[in-house]
Amino acid sequence: MASMSVERLKASSIPVATGWLLGECMEARGKQDLWFRQRPEVMASLREQAIIQSVESSNRIEGVTVPKERLAPVALGKARPRNRCEEELAGYRRALEWIFTRKADLPATPRLILHLHKLAQGGSGDAGQWKSRDNEIVEFLPSGEPVVRFRPTSAKQTPAAVGILCREYQKACDEAAIPPLLAVATFVLDFLCIHPFRDGNGRVSRLLTTFLLLQHGLHVARYVSLERLVEESKEEYYDILGECSHGWHESQNPVVPWWNYFLSVVRRAYGDLARQVQTAQSGPAKTELVRKAVLEQVGPFALGDISAQFPSVSVQLVKKVLGELKQTGQLRLTGRGRGARWEVR
Repeated sequence: MASMSVERLKASSIPVATGWLLGECMEARGKQDLWFRQRPEVMASLREQAIIQSVESSNRIEGVTVPKERLAPVALGKARPRNRCEEELAGYRRALEWIFTRKADLPATPRLILHLHKLAQGGSGDAGQWKSRDNEIVEFLPSGEPVVRFRPTSAKQTPAAVGILCREYQKACDEAAIPPLLAVATFVLDFLCIHPFRDGNGRVSRLLTTFLLLQHGLHVARYVSLERLVEESKEEYYDILGECSHGWHESQNPVVPWWNYFLSVVRRAYGDLARQVQTAQSGPAKTELVRKAVLEQVGPFALGDISAQFPSVSVQLVKKVLGELKQTGQLRLTGRGRGARWEVR
């Protein structure tokens, strides 16, 4: 069982493409301190925006939504939850705040994982408790027929499995068996395969991602919502997770596709952060930065997808850029209102 085995990791080779993505992420990490020193006021604004987006996206992935006018007040702790959906948003916000105020040397342990689950699932009867029954990952065919995609670790074996995962992760970091970012990615993959809770596994996996990245000095998670990036690539996320869980119980599962996906999310987060800092530094160049981001889009996208990348840019400016590109024939528009989608020609 498991990908997070020091022996297995030491025997693994890192493909060229994975090494390139890893290098891109670490190069960006080297620039982050300069950004933080140069524009602290911008960082404060981005941090608030990232919390709102993280709370919204992580819960929306799980099918939990709230009215738009309630999102920011609940996500920022400025309003009391009125119902179960809002309580789940507030719980995720509490968990994020806890992570952002912890010491960097706090180890990843079963106790910490249970605590994150308790915070994120506050109000649930089994918050902070391992699953008591076996669970299955089920997907539905177009016909509506359910199919079991994966059977996670049994409830009986879960506490021991999580303990082994935490120990192997710490050992891999201590022995430098693999670059830290890949150790984090592998930890998250195994956590999702163990699926230790009845509910909230996805939320806790994203919280653990943020926590472990911060431990290794990748502070981008404070200022850019990784949850938003996962939501935007949700289909790819589930496809790769399915691929890399195949053969997991026998330790025969592929891990490289998951590594590449994980690194691509971190790399994109740093790219978003760099653009946002640039936008704040160069007022007259905002239009060009938005224009460049629009033309780099792959597949259909919404106005909100662009606005999310540039919190300091007005929606009116984004609309203006989209309109100009449509007039010049570089974009085409389909649908209206909330269903409007843009696509590069």
